Amino acid sequence: MRHRKLGQTDLIVSELGLGTMTFGWTTDENSSHRMLDLAVDAGVNFVDTADIYSRWASQSYAGRSEEIVGSWLQRQPRDHVVVATKVRGPMSDDPGDQGLSRRHIMAAVEGSLRRLRTEYIDLYQTHWPDEETPLEETLHALDDLRRDGKVRFIGCSNSPAWYTMKALCASDKEHIARYQTLQVHYNLVHRAEFERELRPLCVDQHLGVIAYSPLASGFLSGRIRRGASPSGGRRSAGSETIKRYMSDERALAVIDKLEQIAHAYGKTIPQIALAWLVGAPNLTTALLGASTPEQLQETLTGIDFTISDADQSALDDLSKWS
Repeated sequence: MRHRKLGQTDLIVSELGLGTMTFGWTTDENSSHRMLDLAVDAGVNFVDTADIYSRWASQSYAGRSEEIVGSWLQRQPRDHVVVATKVRGPMSDDPGDQGLSRRHIMAAVEGSLRRLRTEYIDLYQTHWPDEETPLEETLHALDDLRRDGKVRFIGCSNSPAWYTMKALCASDKEHIARYQTLQVHYNLVHRAEFERELRPLCVDQHLGVIAYSPLASGFLSGRIRRGASPSGGRRSAGSETIKRYMSDERALAVIDKLEQIAHAYGKTIPQIALAWLVGAPNLTTALLGASTPEQLQETLTGIDFTISDADQSALDDLSKWS
């Protein structure tokens, strides 16, 4: 597993990280720990979660994913793992228990630290913008957390280019901590959202880029073929995302090409899709997700390889958005 510097931070992260949205939802604690162990054994040192994971699950609650990661961290040298979490989403039915106000951020970080059972968070990210809170209020609160040593660096997620640039300018003007990373939805069949405006901004402002949904919600998992019906577990069965891609001729052509290249390399479709992604310009790391250790093991096996420039270009051309 190759490792890369994350933006202008001193964090060195694996080119593939582990996303933990399934923890406490489709994946119980024991299986989650097994997945974390598998990831570390493969060279992964970057683990990403959020305080709201997995509030939506009937058998779970907000903060459960952080708790699972925190219990696993007790068996690891803390400085060997880069831990990222997020703040913004609703933690309860209380309408005030969400957002990016100073009050909520200060309460939320204490909850995350407690659940993660750590004294500091390596990367604390705003999950998405909060239009109800002045941007300067949010940034000053995050800067105070950094000064207090509770977080090492700050980042943002799901943030449009104009808003991200506005935040960076505000930080520079106020001489406070600035966002060092941007987490984006990016994969072989979903490129325009990042590449149109966000990628040039990240290059210009030297932001580390973290991609989520690298396998397009399961569309690039290898289970989907032209003419097939979407199937899978609780997350993928009947997925609207997969249904949308199944009606997109360009996306289906990408699957055909991935299958052809995978056969030539003796690899799987998801392995080739990930190889293309980690070879994409200006990407720092991509977050793998899985519901079972077996799924994760299958993806991780033999992932440490590169595809040829010709194959990278062929996939670029087939999936280009303009």
